[in-house]
Amino acid sequence: MSDSRKLLDVEHVTVEFHVGGLLGGTKLIAVNDISFALESDKPEIYTLAGESGSGKTTLSRLLLHDLDPTKGRVLFNGRDVTEIKSRTDLMDFMKTVQPVFQNPFETFSPLRRVEDYLFDTARNFRGAKNRRAAAEIVDESLHQVGLSLDEIHKRYPHELSGGQIQRVSVARALIPKPRLILADEPVSMVDASLRMAIVNVFRKLRDEQDVSVVYITHDLATAYYISDRISIMLRGYIVESGPVEDVLDRPLHPYTQLLKESVPSPMPKNRESWASHIDLGTLEVKEYTRVGCKFAGRCPHVMDICRQADPPDVQVEGRTVKCYLY
Repeated sequence: MSDSRKLLDVEHVTVEFHVGGLLGGTKLIAVNDISFALESDKPEIYTLAGESGSGKTTLSRLLLHDLDPTKGRVLFNGRDVTEIKSRTDLMDFMKTVQPVFQNPFETFSPLRRVEDYLFDTARNFRGAKNRRAAAEIVDESLHQVGLSLDEIHKRYPHELSGGQIQRVSVARALIPKPRLILADEPVSMVDASLRMAIVNVFRKLRDEQDVSVVYITHDLATAYYISDRISIMLRGYIVESGPVEDVLDRPLHPYTQLLKESVPSPMPKNRESWASHIDLGTLEVKEYTRVGCKFAGRCPHVMDICRQADPPDVQVEGRTVKCYLY
């Protein structure tokens, strides 16, 4: 029985891929028994942080109904997304869940004016009957991200800055009035000086528009700044999950501790001072096939049992940790 109080409910999802030849290939578990949920009446920014190869991109495809789980379920407003088949159901789903992708210049064709995408979205999802009605909807969405229709009028993507075009991408996602935005590495291709402006848009959407955000990133600096909760992913698993300040200020899992150690000391005392970046992408990526804990090869606390079986999920100090130490 699904819980109607949950906007998003990810229930023990697993995604398996077959890598290599049909006869001699290997089964790769890209997402391994992951569960989390967002409440319908409590908008929040929930972060999935992980290095390249952690499984976060595969998980984002699940959430966007671009991929079906091998096991488990993904539910939005209590409905299993694998049941979404008809065009009407798909349009309803897209009104609820909107993506913001990593590279905004791939979202918009260089041969088409930016505003045309926004006007099409206003017609398709908000039922705008004419250009004047669509213009009001588009301008309202642009103002929510600090822009206006006048600023982008008749302009092509290359005529806007990276920060501007990414904010336009967010504005397009807002036109259907979604309940949830899935932001997949939305600031990784934006200059550092503009990252805070964009992540502040997500905070404003949460606080003023009651929009929840699933924020997928390898950048723990911005994650710490905007998140309510965070889950650290490693080789398909969530190894630590909880309130962002608990997880990143007082990490329990040895892998999360390693990430903290990569930040220059002393640790900042508040979110706004987290200017240093932790780049998870420089770590090893070939640990998926290891038996037992995926971090055993690098963990300073490794025990024999760590190499024999997957660690259990343990509740410790208000968070969930996948580690035999606890």
